[in-house]
Amino acid sequence: MLTLKLLQDSPEFVIDRLKVKKYDASKIVYQIIELDNERRQTQFQLDATLADSNNFAKEIGVLLKNGKTDEANAAKQKTAQLKDESKVLGQKLVDIENQINALLVQMPNLPHESVPEGRTAEDNVVVRSGGEVPTLAADAVPHWDLIKKYDIIDFELGVKLTGSGFPVYKGKGAKLQRALINFFLDEATAAGFREIQPPILVNEDSGFGTGQLPDKEGQMYHATIDNYYLIPTAEVPVTNIYRDVILNANEFPLKNTAYTPCFRREAGAWGKDVRGLNRLHQFDKVEIVVIEHPEKSYARLEEMVNHVENLVKKLELPYRIIKLCGGDMSFTSALTYDFEVYSTAQQRWLEVSSVSNFESFQANRLKLRYKEDGDKKTKLAHTLNGSALALPRIVAALLENNQTAEGIKIPKVLMPYTGFEIIN
Repeated sequence: MLTLKLLQDSPEFVIDRLKVKKYDASKIVYQIIELDNERRQTQFQLDATLADSNNFAKEIGVLLKNGKTDEANAAKQKTAQLKDESKVLGQKLVDIENQINALLVQMPNLPHESVPEGRTAEDNVVVRSGGEVPTLAADAVPHWDLIKKYDIIDFELGVKLTGSGFPVYKGKGAKLQRALINFFLDEATAAGFREIQPPILVNEDSGFGTGQLPDKEGQMYHATIDNYYLIPTAEVPVTNIYRDVILNANEFPLKNTAYTPCFRREAGAWGKDVRGLNRLHQFDKVEIVVIEHPEKSYARLEEMVNHVENLVKKLELPYRIIKLCGGDMSFTSALTYDFEVYSTAQQRWLEVSSVSNFESFQANRLKLRYKEDGDKKTKLAHTLNGSALALPRIVAALLENNQTAEGIKIPKVLMPYTGFEIIN
């Protein structure tokens, strides 16, 4: 959430920057400023009314002591009148603050100055690429055929148990999942991230803190009786560990990693390009989350990008790193890098990770602040997160790119985790 101070101090800057995200903020910014000015005036009136009320209340005792009963009764009436006025002003203040907050949460984060112009994914910029696209045999098939051939993932059984988009992993397919999770967690731990095992259900405050609510409630599974939400990513519970927290500047960076299942309704997202593992309602993911000093957050973002790049390199997958244009960025992000791996049998790039800096946008919603040594004033921290990595499309690319006449070969880095070299 953007701060009121930013809007008051630099309204035209905010409007101009949000144009990069193809968001017209010209009306809402000045609407918020007008409401904030009204809020300040109302607060001034309320403070003055309460002060007058307190003064009259103090006079009553003195007047009664001096035998001035009529004047004391008049003071009592004035005090009662001022109390009624303060209640009206207090409620007006609450109403204005609610209006301001309702408008603020509609506004996306400002994009970083390096974010390229553009409206769609076609306008994204490839930063760099690596790995070699393998040459497959003429009879190579996509992963949805391979999983049936080797009986390692069962979509039909998932439909029986739950519904479409909830696959069942079996045998070596299940072991491959567990191997990837452990590999990703071990790599994150070696890079200095602390492992967290968070809940996979969160409350509304947590959903609001990271920006899923009220923006994306339609994409989240909602346990209505208890009013909990199934997490779409471990970013939500892990980042909310620091909700309503004041840190010392010497505590930065706070680096956490977590494996969780993730749940997304993906309403309206189905089509010819989302077969098999390409898009699921439930999937596994290892996440990295960093709380950082504002002056160091972009250097930390590059470090996180390098970490994810190292993972795909070790998995021997052809990849490319993409800087998202303004029109393709998320509501909360200031700068995002997407990772894509090439699926040779499908002959298409598959997104497997997004690594983002949210600057102070989430921190403002979370009330996540810090103090410099010797400074009493608090400032907003910066939050960052990235997939490291999401499993479904990684598995799809591994299966397709490593298929041979003998079976599906396992990358060397995973063999200590799987306990086997080939799926056959």
